[in-house]
Amino acid sequence: MTTTTAPATGTRPAPRTRHRPSRRTRTRRALYWTAVHSTAIALALMFLAPLAFMLLTAVMTDRQALTSSFWPHTWNWDNFHRAFTGDMVRWTLNSVLYASVTTLLVVTSSIPVAYALARFRFRGRSTALVLVIATMMLPPQVTMVPLYIVWSRFHLTGTLWPLILPGLFGDAFSIFLLRQFLVSIPGEYADAARVDGCGELRTMLRVVLPMARPAIAAVALFQFFYCWNDYFGPLVYANPDHWTLAVGVASFRAAHHVEWNLTMAATLLTTLPVITVFFLAQRVFVQGVTLTGVKG
Repeated sequence: MTTTTAPATGTRPAPRTRHRPSRRTRTRRALYWTAVHSTAIALALMFLAPLAFMLLTAVMTDRQALTSSFWPHTWNWDNFHRAFTGDMVRWTLNSVLYASVTTLLVVTSSIPVAYALARFRFRGRSTALVLVIATMMLPPQVTMVPLYIVWSRFHLTGTLWPLILPGLFGDAFSIFLLRQFLVSIPGEYADAARVDGCGELRTMLRVVLPMARPAIAAVALFQFFYCWNDYFGPLVYANPDHWTLAVGVASFRAAHHVEWNLTMAATLLTTLPVITVFFLAQRVFVQGVTLTGVKG
């Protein structure tokens, strides 16, 4: 007769032997890690080199900026003060007004259209979506002359209003991007809200839009960057008092064509707000761009 002895209470099981990777595997992982990080560092240096060149040139004297020397002999930080005075301040305020107001209007007007194309079932929905996408293929130069005539009849040429007011009617790219994200949100959330008594507007505002914050942030950043860097629109519609930084810096460079230190200082001040906004919202921007293509 065989008797089985039960293990004593409180005894710890024998520790598992951890499989250690072979030397060849460790070498391969180390080489892969080195290759990936070396490539990333090389790409980072390639992108940071122009900014470093702009900064170093911006603090040089006007004589040294015309030479082949890359390192400043003296650091002239007052070049930024000389560049950011007078018209540059007014152009900055115009750029902030144009970019912020247009972004707010485009996001506000594009959300309902994208929500309708993503959630409502109506005849001609696919045709409406195709028409929205088709407008992105139309170059702005094609419609520039008739639109200029329309705005001139309203006596709005010479200002930034011809560039701001179209934001009330949405933007095709923003509508498409938001629609792609809203389609990927499960419809059960909206159905549950309707069962609880929410109307369509409250469902959109209270349930769907909080989950669509990454896409909304991505659309807002895309629109802000476009307006901040827009050169063609302000050049056509606005007079010098309403120029933005994109047009103003080109005029500044023409006026100081031999003072490259001041030109680089003005250029660096122009790009600094865009770089700051991007790094502050980098995570939500990447998340929104990634998730907008999940489902068609």
